[in-house]
Amino acid sequence: MPHQRRLPALLLGALLLVPVLGPAAARAASPTPAQLLALEAALNSGDDNALSSLLAKGPGLNPEEVKQRRQLLRQNFPNARWEVKSGPPLRDGQASVTLKVSGTREQGGSIYRLDAEQRLSLQTDGQRFVGQTIWREQSLLRSGENSPPVSLLIPDAVLTGQRYDVDVIFDEPLNGALAAGGIQAITPEQVASLQSPRMELAALMGGGLFKVVQAPQTPGYQTWAVLLVHPKGVVSATKRVRVVSDRPALDP
Repeated sequence: MPHQRRLPALLLGALLLVPVLGPAAARAASPTPAQLLALEAALNSGDDNALSSLLAKGPGLNPEEVKQRRQLLRQNFPNARWEVKSGPPLRDGQASVTLKVSGTREQGGSIYRLDAEQRLSLQTDGQRFVGQTIWREQSLLRSGENSPPVSLLIPDAVLTGQRYDVDVIFDEPLNGALAAGGIQAITPEQVASLQSPRMELAALMGGGLFKVVQAPQTPGYQTWAVLLVHPKGVVSATKRVRVVSDRPALDP
């Protein structure tokens, strides 16, 4: 018999910058290594003024939302650490950036471990960050010291109207362990307001969750929430899938 359980709201707060994919910013300067180091230091400092001095509102970038989400993460994970690194260039030559956050917290006798990551492009006016476009984003939250490792086999991007697989697989055999899980689409409004959706869980007969879904007919994105309950711990995740109208845009 399926039962329901809420996705942890603190996982929704793990989205590192803004919760929505804004329109691509007009071509501006890519950040320098020094600017990326300054952004990493400001995120880790806990000083809102330091972060505010580096950000300006622009396409896809809202400084107030960045600060609110950074504060939320620090409340839930006081030891949260950000890492900002240069990534491989995009097809059009723009630089990409990899932004990661990790942290732990203890709650109800359980240890929660967070790992979240974005691949994005950042635009600057030479002094401040003035826009961003997010190309890849996922968050993973584990409870328990020995929670089972999993793989999210969910594409980063799909074509409009395309049917595609949303699979989450335990990396190790269940060996008779009873596990349950569920996959659910969450709306931009739920992500933005940190609403914790109820997930319908069902017993897993195999080594994971497997679902075929369909992308919408208009470009944008879909965000998927996953919850797995295993005797060794609970694993929850979110993954955003870009929905594009032309095949070249699948690989930025």
